[in-house]
Amino acid sequence: MNEKIIKVFSILLVFVFVVLWARLWELQIFKGKTNRILADSNRIQRKIIEAPRGLILDRHGEILAKNEPVYEIKDEASSKKVIARDEALILQAESPDTIVEIKQKRLYPFRDLFAHLIGYVGEISEKELKEEKLDLKGYGPGSLVGRAGVESQYEELLKGREGSELVEVNTVGKVIRHMGQILPKTGKILTLAIDKNLQEIAGREMEGKKGAVVALDPRNGEILVFYSSPSYDPNLFLKDSDQAELLKIIHDQNNNPLLNRVIAGSYPPGSTFKIVTAVAGLEEGAINANSLIKDTGIIRYGNFSFTNWYYTSYGKTEGEVDIVKALARSTDTFFYKLGEMVGIEKLNYWAQRFNIGQKTGIDLPGEIEGFMATPEWKKQNRNEDWFLGNTYHISIGQGDLSLTPLQVAALTSAVASEGKICQPRILKIGAENTPYGANCRNIDIKKQTLELVKKGMIAACSSGGTGFPFFDFKPQVACKTGTAETGDGKTTHAWFTVFAPASEPKIVLTVLVERGGEGSSVAAPIAKEILKQWFKSQ
Repeated sequence: MNEKIIKVFSILLVFVFVVLWARLWELQIFKGKTNRILADSNRIQRKIIEAPRGLILDRHGEILAKNEPVYEIKDEASSKKVIARDEALILQAESPDTIVEIKQKRLYPFRDLFAHLIGYVGEISEKELKEEKLDLKGYGPGSLVGRAGVESQYEELLKGREGSELVEVNTVGKVIRHMGQILPKTGKILTLAIDKNLQEIAGREMEGKKGAVVALDPRNGEILVFYSSPSYDPNLFLKDSDQAELLKIIHDQNNNPLLNRVIAGSYPPGSTFKIVTAVAGLEEGAINANSLIKDTGIIRYGNFSFTNWYYTSYGKTEGEVDIVKALARSTDTFFYKLGEMVGIEKLNYWAQRFNIGQKTGIDLPGEIEGFMATPEWKKQNRNEDWFLGNTYHISIGQGDLSLTPLQVAALTSAVASEGKICQPRILKIGAENTPYGANCRNIDIKKQTLELVKKGMIAACSSGGTGFPFFDFKPQVACKTGTAETGDGKTTHAWFTVFAPASEPKIVLTVLVERGGEGSSVAAPIAKEILKQWFKSQ
């Protein structure tokens, strides 16, 4: 009996030995190469070295967006915890096995001042990485990518190129040997055309108001001021920010701080559009420098009445008015009649020449086109005919007409630069890493027309004009006020657009205050403060 047990045990022992030997042969011989690769993959790792994003500067070299190092350690749950630099150094000294990773955090030192211009960055999600195949463009999990503004528009220039390091780690993941390294390449530094000092005044003057301020150089299209109000702090979109505050901004439907009002806010331009009507009337020969139209205070058309603001406010009329006085006094009845004389087809033609209803081509995401109605559009969309009253409304910048503040600045610049419109440029032309130059086109307006319109705009900011905050301003500027009805019968948008100096324009400035009241009393003082600083810096 004992011999039988020993025999069975011996057979089992031989069987186990054969199985173990076969398994050992499989692991070392048949799968040896594969297993060595797997072992090395656990022991030898490729660590990503983040590339610092390029700095963003204002035209004078002031840093508007920068990077700062963030120190991360792995806690007991293998999740990452952000610590201070000094704490990281102490931990590494006291606990050599502690793994500290250095990451790059984007920082916007001026907080809400440049939010709509610069935008913000965010981490790439696993879903984005997979669906958009961003790994092929050098991104990895957690890589930062521009989400809005300049950060998004110039992502390829700002992002740089990530580096990597081949390291050997021990069983707890501690690096024990550095085997090779490819250094990261820092993103390119971008210099904006924006002037921080002017931007600060715009932000200060727009505090508590909704609206926009934009300024540009009419000679080349460089954007000098770009402020949308209310604004937001782009730092809130970064990792580990105050999520409650961020959600409050996202869901604020009343103030809509995320709306970029400079390029995506659409408003009736009010009397600023009279610049276009004046050019159309002069270019089409409907009027000349000597033409006079009598201001009757009110024009009746069927059951409708169309009044002049001066008659509505004071019960008075302006008498015989020429084009210069009409622009200076913003005489509605003059432009009603001029629009009728020109006709809606020609008004539309000249509006298109001024790029109205089209994007300006600014190098920022999110720009809208604006809108100007035509008889064909009205018939197709409302099944209604076009009436003279519609032309009256368009002629003074009301009705089915809406522009962005940047578009109003662009049409103003056409007068300032002798009929030339330049594509708005965010980056400073001629600066290192700016990939373009000025791009301007002439819209073919006669010199005499431009001189008359400019003369009227100078008169608007002189004694007796509508731009009374500038009566004592030196040097001379040329402006147009605007007070646009909003449709509720109670409130008006306040507009003011100006170029300076009038004799040799170097800056065009447009201010819009939503439901702010009159352009002359609300928007003009804001423009005045900005221009005072601009002239001071010249």
